[in-house]
Amino acid sequence: MSFLDYLLPVLYALAMVGVFMTLCAYSVLAERKVCSLIQRRVGPNRAKIPIVGHIPIIGKILTRLGIFHPAADGLKFLFKEEITPQHVRIGYYYLAPIIALAPALTTMVVLPFGRYIDVNGMVQPIALANIDVGILFILAVSSLGVYGIVLAGWASNSKYPFLGAIRSTAQMISYELAMGLSILPVFLWAASPGTDYGLSLFGVVLAQQGLWLIIWQPISALIFLVAIFAETNRLPFDMAESETDLVGGFHTEYGAFKFGLFFVAEYAHIIMGSALFVLLFLGGWHFLPGVADPWPDGLLGILCSISWFMLKIFFMIFFFIWMRWSMPRFRYDQVMHLGWKILLPLAVANFVFYIFLIAFIDNLNY
Repeated sequence: MSFLDYLLPVLYALAMVGVFMTLCAYSVLAERKVCSLIQRRVGPNRAKIPIVGHIPIIGKILTRLGIFHPAADGLKFLFKEEITPQHVRIGYYYLAPIIALAPALTTMVVLPFGRYIDVNGMVQPIALANIDVGILFILAVSSLGVYGIVLAGWASNSKYPFLGAIRSTAQMISYELAMGLSILPVFLWAASPGTDYGLSLFGVVLAQQGLWLIIWQPISALIFLVAIFAETNRLPFDMAESETDLVGGFHTEYGAFKFGLFFVAEYAHIIMGSALFVLLFLGGWHFLPGVADPWPDGLLGILCSISWFMLKIFFMIFFFIWMRWSMPRFRYDQVMHLGWKILLPLAVANFVFYIFLIAFIDNLNY
């Protein structure tokens, strides 16, 4: 292999990280703008970039939309004074934000976010690593993100962060069981004899060419969506932060750039959860249920499939934001009750039902 063969994957990975981090930054802007619209406020509309922001009409429009605020926020976090409390466990204290962000940046390598047609006429995924067990990789690596929260709570050596870390651990254990059971019927369907795609995320998308799985398996989609809300610590499941009783939860003792990493990590996990929901239940880059993809061959078709996939992700991000500013926070006992006594039995019953249903359909096909 030539040096270029080694260099190109690195360049592709860096480009994806750049796009992903940009999406995280503008997800924060979307959060602030949607919040302001719901609360009938103006929202961020003051930050300017010296040259672009002063262009007579375009600069004014971009400033009013808040386009420059993510850059201003990033620079603010970068240049704020780094204050480290005396009582923290210093090594783990600095390591926790990195561990919180790294899993989301790692799992994106196996996400198929578009398709292209090769020289043999076969449909191939656009992904950094198209592995057959992509969903297992995502579940295994993304679950490591909670270690960043636990480590932050323990290393802060303070009561409120520690309570937030304990809550996050219990919440993750409670909802990962239901989430894992909710996606098993999806892969049972994708791995059935008629559509033998195994555990490949690309295969799941191909299996939804005619019918999206949110229509075929609505209970699985609902359980998975609720579990994603709980796994990302978003309202109404933000028990790890819970400003009303834990000040800031696990990141109470953090500030400046370290707090910025936690902030970005939250939105990175939201984007990953949204992308995974789109792949599993909303047909990925397929156009509409029961409608053949209108994407042409070549570069234009690639761009169309990627754009449609991204549009669905933007819709899911908006849904996350909308829920945050529309629903009250659950009590901790309600979160545990929902996870263990409602979602888990429902996920088991749903799994057993689709075992028999898919087996019956397969026997009919034979």
